[in-house]
Amino acid sequence: MIYLNAFRLPNRTLSNPNIYPYNVFAKKNEKCLLFDKITILYGNNACGKSTLLNIIANSLNLIGKEEVKAFGLVDYFNTFINECAYELGEDDEGQKYSSVPENSSYIKSEDIMYEVKKIQQEAVLKEGYVYEHAKKGYNKEQRDELKKSKKMHNQIDIIKFCQEKYSNGEMSLQVFDDYLQANALFLLDEPEVSLSPQNQVLLAEKINSGARFFNNQFIIATHSPFMLGTLAAKIYNFDSQDMDVCSWSKLENVRYFYDYFKKHQNEFEE
Repeated sequence: MIYLNAFRLPNRTLSNPNIYPYNVFAKKNEKCLLFDKITILYGNNACGKSTLLNIIANSLNLIGKEEVKAFGLVDYFNTFINECAYELGEDDEGQKYSSVPENSSYIKSEDIMYEVKKIQQEAVLKEGYVYEHAKKGYNKEQRDELKKSKKMHNQIDIIKFCQEKYSNGEMSLQVFDDYLQANALFLLDEPEVSLSPQNQVLLAEKINSGARFFNNQFIIATHSPFMLGTLAAKIYNFDSQDMDVCSWSKLENVRYFYDYFKKHQNEFEE
């Protein structure tokens, strides 16, 4: 399912070349991205991939969006947002969506690490559990009922058990399971952080299944070769001025890994 079909950045340039976020994309020749069920924004640090995810999240008013405070007389961030344009996808009957699903969200690596740290602090487990349901739309009455429920106490026991049994990486995978509901658009910013290569592949396989079987759409910022090689994705290379669509094996970061292990090939064959 494709909920967000396309996103266009503004063409306008400013006389001051250092104004954020105009400066991030000023040298990009291509301003429009077309999305697939899974789309990857690849690039090294400061290439703009994370900034674009937050811009999309603000444009669509997604859960998890990060607002940038204005400094000075002009709110350049929100001005930039208002100059962007997007096109939503179509449902199974060919009708344009009027909005993305309500449970769609922008999930950053620091969000996942925050959840892991929260799990590791028993004193805030209940407060955190209720807070997460408030973010999902539970009103005060529903939250009060949740505090008394057997479901909540059982879930807290499971979290405590996971805390004792699993590593940070394994807990991160469990947190992703909780986040990734069916029928939604998810923007993921470097979800591989804290995950071993094996768990990165497991997460990528979960994402593939979500797109294939659970009507999810994903836009992901990553430069992990394990994610890039496992995801059935369209890949935009943000390191190029034209933001070219590339195969994963042609990307600089992946080639670095390939060349490194090829250089040490004899050591693996001993």
